[in-house]
Amino acid sequence: MVSVFNAGPSKLHDSVLKKIQEELLDYNGIGMSVLEMSHRSPDFSKIIDENDKLVRQILEIPENYRVLWLQGGATGQFSAVPLNLISNSDEVADYIVTGSWSKAAAKEAEKFTNVHYVLPPTSEFTGVPSLSEFNFSPNSKYLHYCDNETVVGVEFPDVVSAGGRTLVCDMSSNIMTRSVDVSKFGIIYAGVQKNLAPAGLVLVIIREDLLEVKEHLHPVPKILDYGVQAAAKSVSNTPNVFSIYCCNLAMKEIIELGGISYFENLSKTKSSLVYDVIDDSSGFYFGKIEKDSRSRTNITFNLKTPELEATFVKEATSKGLVGLKGHRSVGGIRASLYNAVTLDDTKKLCNFMKEFMAQHA
Repeated sequence: MVSVFNAGPSKLHDSVLKKIQEELLDYNGIGMSVLEMSHRSPDFSKIIDENDKLVRQILEIPENYRVLWLQGGATGQFSAVPLNLISNSDEVADYIVTGSWSKAAAKEAEKFTNVHYVLPPTSEFTGVPSLSEFNFSPNSKYLHYCDNETVVGVEFPDVVSAGGRTLVCDMSSNIMTRSVDVSKFGIIYAGVQKNLAPAGLVLVIIREDLLEVKEHLHPVPKILDYGVQAAAKSVSNTPNVFSIYCCNLAMKEIIELGGISYFENLSKTKSSLVYDVIDDSSGFYFGKIEKDSRSRTNITFNLKTPELEATFVKEATSKGLVGLKGHRSVGGIRASLYNAVTLDDTKKLCNFMKEFMAQHA
């Protein structure tokens, strides 16, 4: 087996893959695969109802929040958030842009509302500015940010202080990797293809009062309507049954291994190992992200030439370390250390980095 460092779709827990394999032809003795199961069947209802309980247990979600399992990925939520929360043309939404995905979210929101950029535009993202640099609009309807930018490797060290605004957060690439106080947020959304399951599903956690918005500036398509989806328990249309099932298995694995505290400590350990190699390389490896904003789950770095980076990726792949090529928009190297990436995987990467440096320095 290779060590998978893909940014998403990404590595799944070995135990989850084995369970999928075991149950693929006959789920729970019912004589059919979960791939064939009706989303209206009692068997699927048990799975999705259990998912609600599992995610509430892992993230300690308060009772006044609803859990939704929707299609369209996090990108669908770029539209869903303003469509559901904006009521009239005078309202404004604040967006903190610290990387590619928050920039894309803000750009999409401009189709539906007045967007105020909290930070001045920049051509290069290198970290999370201090709160004193944030320029909030006085009466914004909500404040949106991306907790961890997958492409450039920027992660917020703490929850943003929203100043009483409804806080909306994209946690696609670090959901369930560290503890979070859900009560500080109006909406949390996360594509599951990084820390939980195969692609094609987004987890949405929404405070119940936000489901009661009756007037919308624009008509909300049924598939993006939080109220409709909450009332239908995420099955107003056929959901991604298989990915929801895989989330069920992954969350059980998270709980069995020790919950958020276990994975938070593991994430710190894994990322520290890789950053130590980078920091101790005398500039052979170098990152562009400020240390207090460096991502634990998407470690990005460069070598002195693109040609050397290509050699690094090629040699790493030949040794069973796959998925290390940086995003096409920024180049370089990217190691994604999501929950299913083991400590052993990480140590193999670190050893290779040291060997490569010794050969090419």
